Amino acid sequence: MTETYVQANIKILEKEYQISCPASERAALMDSAELLNRKMREIRDTGKVIGLDRIAVMAALNMANELLRSRSTGELLEGDARLRVQAMRERVEGALQTSRQLEL
Repeated sequence: MTETYVQANIKILEKEYQISCPASERAALMDSAELLNRKMREIRDTGKVIGLDRIAVMAALNMANELLRSRSTGELLEGDARLRVQAMRERVEGALQTSRQLEL
């Protein structure tokens, strides 16, 4: 089954772009474009970075850094949850073992 593609008009730093994407991904594309526009405006408004190319690279680097940090945090949370589940499982198994011994 072939997916339908649509044209999406996005605006980043007052410049318009027309992008083709699967219809099912249009909303995600629009959200991504808005996030990128917001990040690029923040960088531009500091006045420390001049030029669209440099602003785009800085925004990409900042967003990549945020992604890597969130992945790292997610992995830490996943590891912590795994340890907690293991501890709970051991307690339940211990309680069941004690219960079985009392039944005998």
